[in-house]
Amino acid sequence: MKNFKKLCFAVIALTVSNISIAQNNILNAMSPDEIGDESIERIYAKADGPIPYEYVNPRDVIFEKMVWEVLPLDQKQNLVYYFPLEETNNRKPFFNILKEAIMGGKITKVYDDEDFKYPLNVSRLEEKFYRIDTLAEGIDQYILEGTIDEQYIDRIELRPTDVKEYRIKGMWYLDRNAGELKYRLLAIAPIVTDIYSKGKDFEQAVPMFWIFFPDARETLYNADAYNEKNPAMSTNYDYLLNARRFAATIYKADNIYGDREISDYVRENAMMQLLEAERIKESIRNLEDDLWNY
Repeated sequence: MKNFKKLCFAVIALTVSNISIAQNNILNAMSPDEIGDESIERIYAKADGPIPYEYVNPRDVIFEKMVWEVLPLDQKQNLVYYFPLEETNNRKPFFNILKEAIMGGKITKVYDDEDFKYPLNVSRLEEKFYRIDTLAEGIDQYILEGTIDEQYIDRIELRPTDVKEYRIKGMWYLDRNAGELKYRLLAIAPIVTDIYSKGKDFEQAVPMFWIFFPDARETLYNADAYNEKNPAMSTNYDYLLNARRFAATIYKADNIYGDREISDYVRENAMMQLLEAERIKESIRNLEDDLWNY
């Protein structure tokens, strides 16, 4: 029995050592330049990529329901999707991870709508990230001289601090073979300050774009996220999102009325809207219990 306990402890310790990154290689670094170098175990882990989604036979799905949820970034459980605001050590802001992957061509399934009907190309996406304004002095200079100095050109860029929340789209389904209720994340969208209203008296928050989530999994798997419970244990955004490590509220579910939002039929009453979201969530949970009770 004692040997068995020692074996279990050794396996756990080995697993932790393989996953641990803290500040990469800081314990083995012989100089500050070596801090951040990835271990061979970490390189192998990244090479494996995210765990592929299992194939779901449509005949095995006896129930499914599409839901849309909102992740407010002012809630403690969602702070990992907001901080850090600047790149630090081996971590980047979640918004910057998406932005760099999109502009770099690593994420290509980007759409203007949640139903994936209107794809966005890089040139159209760039207009969503940046805005260039000419100051009044620059206009006057152009009229007189035909040129504009850089000092009269105002370049405005969306930053992680401009992200108000994230919205996700996913499907709950009941797999009769597994006998359990499962969830598949399908899309994610940052809700940001509209670039054309930023800095003005009345700023508006709008969905910037919708990403088909399976296309982003490789990028998010290789993006380190902070593990508040144990910083020595590495985690990534692909795991956090697939494991539903966030606080979210349903704001829409597929229905007979054309997938209308809760706010469309429960008007001007935030408490009743929240109760309606909880009612939808509870009705989905009860399906699994009803299956076994039957």
